[in-house]
Amino acid sequence: MLSHTHGHHVPHVSLAVLREWDHDKVMKAVQPLLSEQSAQLYFDALGTFRRGRAWLVPAVEAEVLQLQASVVESVVATGAELHRHYQPGRWVPHCTLAPRVPLVALPVLTAAVYDVLPLEATADRAALIDSGTGQVWTL
Repeated sequence: MLSHTHGHHVPHVSLAVLREWDHDKVMKAVQPLLSEQSAQLYFDALGTFRRGRAWLVPAVEAEVLQLQASVVESVVATGAELHRHYQPGRWVPHCTLAPRVPLVALPVLTAAVYDVLPLEATADRAALIDSGTGQVWTL
């Protein structure tokens, strides 16, 4: 992730990815939902999406799914355009490790990941992040 786009990525689980949005409206909409939330995450598997994105699979509680649906409802209500993969019922919680892993490198990545797993984490902070620039607005 250090060499991808702006190079300022941090481990995270995205609740929503927006294609177009009004920053101030979205901040105002999600602030009350996320300001005091935390979630326990348990990672014990490696996943992949099409085009080689490799990610850690978190076990999540029902409250995380409810929070994600609430965030989506709130940001869409501002007029923001949600990426289709983040629709409730389509969203797959994940923590990206690498955006483009060639098939030949997958065994190396898999071995490294399974040497470390399982991992437990607490997601205790939220932010709005411009993934193109890396700019962060803490909630």
